[in-house]
Amino acid sequence: MLEIRHLRSLIAIAESGKLVAAAERVHLSQSALSHQIRDIEAHYDLSLFERTKQGLRFTSAGERLLTLARETLSALAAAERDLLRLKGDMTGELRIVLECHTCFDWLMPVMDEFRRRWPEVEVDLVAGFHADPLRLLDDGKADIVIGSKPAARRALRIAPLFRFEILIVMANEHRLRNKRRVGAEDLAGETLITYPVPEARIDLIREVLEPAGVKLERRTAELTIAIMQLVASRRGVAALPNWGVKSYIEHDYVLGKRVGAQGLWSELYALATQAFATRPYFDDFVSIVRDTCAARLDGIELLSDSD
Repeated sequence: MLEIRHLRSLIAIAESGKLVAAAERVHLSQSALSHQIRDIEAHYDLSLFERTKQGLRFTSAGERLLTLARETLSALAAAERDLLRLKGDMTGELRIVLECHTCFDWLMPVMDEFRRRWPEVEVDLVAGFHADPLRLLDDGKADIVIGSKPAARRALRIAPLFRFEILIVMANEHRLRNKRRVGAEDLAGETLITYPVPEARIDLIREVLEPAGVKLERRTAELTIAIMQLVASRRGVAALPNWGVKSYIEHDYVLGKRVGAQGLWSELYALATQAFATRPYFDDFVSIVRDTCAARLDGIELLSDSD
């Protein structure tokens, strides 16, 4: 017998492609999730997946149940929002600050979906580059910061979103073009092109260059496309999220290189005050970000609540 938890599991598998990642999303062990799937397959006497080198692929039967899962959970979420509206006034405001400015690439469809679900809530972006985005929460000038987890404990609700790889981006003719991966010493003498944010918020500097004692000259630009133009013109290199540079690399505008053997990875969270996080649309916003990015962005890994 199909249950809501089964439908959530099917969607998690579809969006992650692997049982391990899907199990984390639905807060199960891999063996427990496998047991769920075997129960469904036994009930219908049909296989739901085929295992390939790229991961799990849905069979026709699996695709049919996946369609049902998406339709059912969407209708359930809509009904739950309507019930919340019946309890009281759901009007409000959602002011978003981005610590990661390449997030603009995926935030627009997130905001569109949020407006569709919560038309009563006014959505706005707090423009500009902010040295201390979390201060805006404290001062009541913003409601959600999308950025890294604070180093020190604060009285905040910290909702995990996803982790992603940061690539070194360089011109096609760059001296390092034939290297498969790049280390701190390889970058010595380069100019690093970044957004105008403090060095402490730049993962490459904090996690790679400073521990190796490598100091690069730095140049800033406010727009991703401006950074890409400077890189392509051999004015320096940049360190940007994989999703932010994917289209430039695919169109042979620039090259992207992994940092070190394991890559340089960063994580994104939605941060809000405890008071704001009690509003019903906070959790829905977080869910929209996770679902939208899992469907649209290649190479990311959704974070679990334990991260």
